[in-house]
Amino acid sequence: MDTFNFKKYIAEGKLFEAAMACPAATQNLELNTKNRDASIKADYIKYGPLNVDEPGDYWKDLAEYWDTTLEAAKKSLCGNCVAFDISPRMDECMPGKVSDNSGRLGYCWMHNFKCHSARTCRTWAKGGPITKDSVSYDWQERKENG
Repeated sequence: MDTFNFKKYIAEGKLFEAAMACPAATQNLELNTKNRDASIKADYIKYGPLNVDEPGDYWKDLAEYWDTTLEAAKKSLCGNCVAFDISPRMDECMPGKVSDNSGRLGYCWMHNFKCHSARTCRTWAKGGPITKDSVSYDWQERKENG
């Protein structure tokens, strides 16, 4: 077994990255499911739609909640949310393939679960996605110290 070389990590500037492990929900299916399900049920979040191909009234209800148009609501996606992390380091945290025909998987720093870019929630905020490791680490540090 290799021993931890503190001086090497300092010299290479990798100590911070080594301390910032993948978010727990990316490694623990039970925790991820618990956090996702809570986000679906919470009235202030309402993560969805469950099926992006058959959304039912999800987008209409969200537009009414936000007092905006249906078209505007449909453009406010996890994929362009400030808390949606698709950085290279987060891709490495994912358990497998991260994309499909309707979008890609990322990590939601607001609600701590793996989420899909084609969905959204009531706490959506403009400014994303997170594409740089440095920004991802910043979100994680703030979550852990918040």
